[in-house]
Amino acid sequence: MTATAPPPPLKDDLDIVIPTIRNLDFLEMWRPFFQPYHLIIVQDGDPSKTIKVPDGFDYELYNRNDINKILGPKASCISFKDSACRCFGYMVSKKKYIYTIDDDCFVAKDPSGKDINALEQHIKNLLSPSTPHFFNTLYDPFREGTDFVRGYPFSLREGVPTAVSHGLWLNIPDYDAPTQLVKPLERNTRYVDVVLTIPKGTLFPMCGMNLGFDRDLIGPAMYFGLMGDGQPIGRYDDMWAGWCTKVICDHLGLGVKTGLPYIWHSKASNPFVNLKKEYKGIFWQEEIIPFFQSATLSKDSTTVQKCYLELAKQVREKLGEVDPYFVKLADAMETWIEAWDELNPAKAK
Repeated sequence: MTATAPPPPLKDDLDIVIPTIRNLDFLEMWRPFFQPYHLIIVQDGDPSKTIKVPDGFDYELYNRNDINKILGPKASCISFKDSACRCFGYMVSKKKYIYTIDDDCFVAKDPSGKDINALEQHIKNLLSPSTPHFFNTLYDPFREGTDFVRGYPFSLREGVPTAVSHGLWLNIPDYDAPTQLVKPLERNTRYVDVVLTIPKGTLFPMCGMNLGFDRDLIGPAMYFGLMGDGQPIGRYDDMWAGWCTKVICDHLGLGVKTGLPYIWHSKASNPFVNLKKEYKGIFWQEEIIPFFQSATLSKDSTTVQKCYLELAKQVREKLGEVDPYFVKLADAMETWIEAWDELNPAKAK
């Protein structure tokens, strides 16, 4: 009698969200890992263009016309001509977990030459606790073959629920334009077999090209902002979401992990185009980071939505002095929450 293979983990509880402007041939490489799951494809750019998806995948595809139809006037909070549009997929999903990946990310290999199932590792990260209150020098104590080290308080060993799993990339590193320009040939070849919790009170630059999160725990905070067409800034969408998410996770007692899994980032984007998109952000981030480092949320903010609206108010009041863009962004943050609650009434709080 042959043993039947176990079903893929979280098969009915996870959506894969992919923003794209091109045919999704890259899915062929991911077929062994992604085919059992439901895909949400968010088509950016020209909605009259037909995006081809390989046969055999279960998916729904939304273009700009669909976004406008579903959200009406609130569609103004979803970016156009920028991968930030992916967050629309988070909003329309009905699953507990989300994995999002870019269409230039391929399957990486571990040092033994074996294909890395990135999705499986994200699920492991999300289903085990985080330890943001005290750093474990052997990294993630919930991974096989490790534990809490001597001196780790027993009262903190239960950990906290993990809201975000932030994966990394081999080959093309996620550099900003100035670093790309001075290191055009640099490639990341180091596979570091580590998962760690980002400590409470510490911010990080979140990259959206290989990212998993618990939509029920933190979904409404995963807004990728106003970027791209008609906006003065780009390429800060995922980082904005990461800063907001980390402040809220710290406030609500949730954890964020980074490290494994790796994907193979195949294509370097044009550093001169990137510089044009990032130019203002490179200056603004010197004001943005201290803002988030000092941001505090009230005891009344007991849900992600309440936290996010309180943060939006602070963005308007404090970062609005840096540039009027942040007033517009704060308005969009509030619109995002309104739209989220309309599409997710059972989870509206």
